[in-house]
Amino acid sequence: MADRDASSQGKDQFSRRGFLQRASAAVVAAGTIAGASRRTMAGPNDRLGVGVIGTGGRGNSHLQALKHIQNNDKTVEIVAVCDTYRPRLDRAAKAYDVKGYMDHRELLADPAVDAVCIATPDHVHGYQAIDAVRAKKHVFCEKPVTHWRQFALTKQLAQEVKASGMTFQLGTQGMSDSAWHQIAQLVREGLIGQPIHAECGYFRVGDWGERGMPIDDPNAQPGPDLNWEAFLGDSPKREFDVSRYFRWRMYEDYAGGPCTDLFPHVLTPVAAMMGAKFPSVAVATGGKFRYEEREVPDTFNMLVDYPENFTIAVLGTQGNDYQATENRGSASRVPVIRGWDGALTVQGNDIVFYPAHGSDKKEHRIPIERGENLLHHFQNFIACCRAGSQDTFSPMDLAYHVQTALIMAYYSLREGKAVRFDLEKEEMVL
Repeated sequence: MADRDASSQGKDQFSRRGFLQRASAAVVAAGTIAGASRRTMAGPNDRLGVGVIGTGGRGNSHLQALKHIQNNDKTVEIVAVCDTYRPRLDRAAKAYDVKGYMDHRELLADPAVDAVCIATPDHVHGYQAIDAVRAKKHVFCEKPVTHWRQFALTKQLAQEVKASGMTFQLGTQGMSDSAWHQIAQLVREGLIGQPIHAECGYFRVGDWGERGMPIDDPNAQPGPDLNWEAFLGDSPKREFDVSRYFRWRMYEDYAGGPCTDLFPHVLTPVAAMMGAKFPSVAVATGGKFRYEEREVPDTFNMLVDYPENFTIAVLGTQGNDYQATENRGSASRVPVIRGWDGALTVQGNDIVFYPAHGSDKKEHRIPIERGENLLHHFQNFIACCRAGSQDTFSPMDLAYHVQTALIMAYYSLREGKAVRFDLEKEEMVL
């Protein structure tokens, strides 16, 4: 999730663009976890070998974060990179002085690779993650965990990760913020009583078109330096299109707009705080209200009911970034968690409890222990890899439940009807 408060008084909060300027503070913030990790090492040179699959914009963010960790606490070593576009691959391999592969399966066969970061288009995440855990590699996977049409694959991935025993972390770096874990504990302790409603959202300006995803080379063509078939994966077979390859977030075959690109950042912590698992029903509205050049919606609103008798509302548009809350300058709307006895939200660096009408509980504030931090998210992943733990900040089972709600909502918008979930069969009912 993005920063709660633009002022961020004293918090170590890392945006995607600005984390390197505050990296030293991040390592300090993650010191306890990193220290625990180092104690399990066999020797001073026992580092986690990491391969990065996908070296575009997000993959380079992973590489920068990993490089900082490699240079500072020495718990990891970047050993390989992979990309289906050779010029991009060669730039990353040269910049980090590592091996380069155009096929992710070749990277997974490299014995120097202990863990992978997956930063490829949405529709190949699940397949690459399954290949990775089968190869006994730990996985840090960018959100969303899968594409909106891949519910069966999401279910399979959850099963394979659990059976493999390998560590999995979803790249929802907002889960490194202790606020959400503290609120989850307060909810479990009964502070708000029976949970009944939650709201969150994501608002920004940007169409993910020409301005958001530049085309590296307008004359690029498929061949030995661009693997179009690998890019397509299980998506509909199409003739090569340079825009589809480089600006894939614009197209339904490969992405889902705000629902699957942005909402994992806000729904993941809310689902964790509410203890939400599989939904009972999801409905959605929205569409292309500003950017016509794309296929995916730019505005998306969803309501999800859960069998435990609560609703989660997620609202968002890429057509305006105003926030009617105190987190001005942030793209994500501060969540509100409501129960029969009161509500919990965040203001600045405090968690705030507001009692419900008629409750005998008192309004009070609780300091937030630690802010959002991308490097801390990576440190948590590394520590869990070292410990052989699947209990990461954003684990596979949470990703499965969140992605199920997002997939149901996306189908609701496309089909124009409510989508239900059969809990006994563990499948969607369209």
